[in-house]
Amino acid sequence: MKYYPTMGLEIHAELLTKSKLFCSCSAEFGGEPNSRCCPGCSGFPGMLPSLNQKAMEYIIKAGFIMGCSISRFTKWERKHYFYPDLPGAYQISQLERPVCVGGNVAIYVPSGEKSIRINRIHLEEDAGKLIHDISPNFSLADYNRGSIPLIEIVTEPDFHSAEEVMAFVDKIRRMLQYAGVCDGKMEQGSLRCDVNISIAPEGSEKLGTRTEIKNLNSIRSIGRAIEAEINRQTDLIVSGGKVVQQTLRFNDTVGETVAMRSKENAHDYRYMPDPDIPPLILTESELERIFLEIPEMPEKRMERYKSYGISESDAEIIISDKLISDFFDESINYYNNPKAVAAFILVELMRRINLGDADINGLPFGAKEFAKLIELGYTDKISRSHMKDVLREMLKSGKNPETICEEQGFIIKEDINTVNTVIDKIISENAGVVEQYRSGEQKVFGFLMGKANNELKGIAAPPVIKAHLEKKLNGE
Repeated sequence: MKYYPTMGLEIHAELLTKSKLFCSCSAEFGGEPNSRCCPGCSGFPGMLPSLNQKAMEYIIKAGFIMGCSISRFTKWERKHYFYPDLPGAYQISQLERPVCVGGNVAIYVPSGEKSIRINRIHLEEDAGKLIHDISPNFSLADYNRGSIPLIEIVTEPDFHSAEEVMAFVDKIRRMLQYAGVCDGKMEQGSLRCDVNISIAPEGSEKLGTRTEIKNLNSIRSIGRAIEAEINRQTDLIVSGGKVVQQTLRFNDTVGETVAMRSKENAHDYRYMPDPDIPPLILTESELERIFLEIPEMPEKRMERYKSYGISESDAEIIISDKLISDFFDESINYYNNPKAVAAFILVELMRRINLGDADINGLPFGAKEFAKLIELGYTDKISRSHMKDVLREMLKSGKNPETICEEQGFIIKEDINTVNTVIDKIISENAGVVEQYRSGEQKVFGFLMGKANNELKGIAAPPVIKAHLEKKLNGE
């Protein structure tokens, strides 16, 4: 018997606010343990929360880009559970009236386009972090992450393969990055995914018992965890066992899912209205303002890049990283040759990034200097073969391209008298080849052009050399 997997997701994305959700502590990643927390986000009794307005704007933007309906009336609940990373023993979250409901996001998989339904997006505070690897005898708690604003994107159970889930998470990550809502740095935990999985016999209308894999923080781990859990459930059922509803974690080292605890349901959390945060009423003018602040999204950039004559595959690589895409857009503002800029980014800059010689987050030069280098090459001020040498030096020293070209002698001086003298010499020394050309053997032109290029390197650009060589050969 074949078994068919069905999955739903809960994606947790930390918002790019400067401060936390209910206090003024810094929401920046990292820092010394427990250096970015106060009595409020540390769960001290008697502290009153104050809602971060920017967090509300960011969740509304997230809802708009995913096609959700935005609730005009929203409120807050306390979600109770005891765990050391939650010092107050409850999390301020939303149950009955989330900010965003409904919605659809299209993904593209080998079988074609598929629409994934969004059930809801709600806003809540993140928990702290437990450190388990200091000692085998105890764990430590770092509350810096506690109360950082977090949106939870809950989908319908519309996924039936690891490939679909991976494509969706990657697209959501990219959408949130472009909207300026979340940095999408999964390795830092700012975007994490929980996967609910069940399997049932093919053709069955009834879903199987589901399990939940918690806190997956890379696209690769998501795919591996799903495959491992589908195999585990299948083996269990085939051998006569029964799947138990529980929460799992994925051990990336051995590639297995491991039970953590029995899966809780909503009633286990003892939700209650938060008495300290009043309901929020959103006006149409506020929603319109926030909607108009949404920047250009990846699909629109794709259309624009293709209109420049850039291939879809190349455009996809550029927009796959917002920082690269932003750098491209800024560069073409300084040198309006999108195809040349795209080609140099894809072939040279990204090669340097992949080799570890460069980091797009901290280039020692700006888009203006990068564009100037490409302009020098494509306007024949320097040889295009020297462009990569100049880029390498820019990455090393941070100097501007003109300075490097002057220091390295890469500037083409366009000395026409020298060009004519050298061409006359080449024609004189290769009389036999010249006679072949003049007799109609056009292919020998490449031989003469190669000799001229070698002797006139740095003196004239190849198009200039070619034009003068042709004139001389044709007796003009």
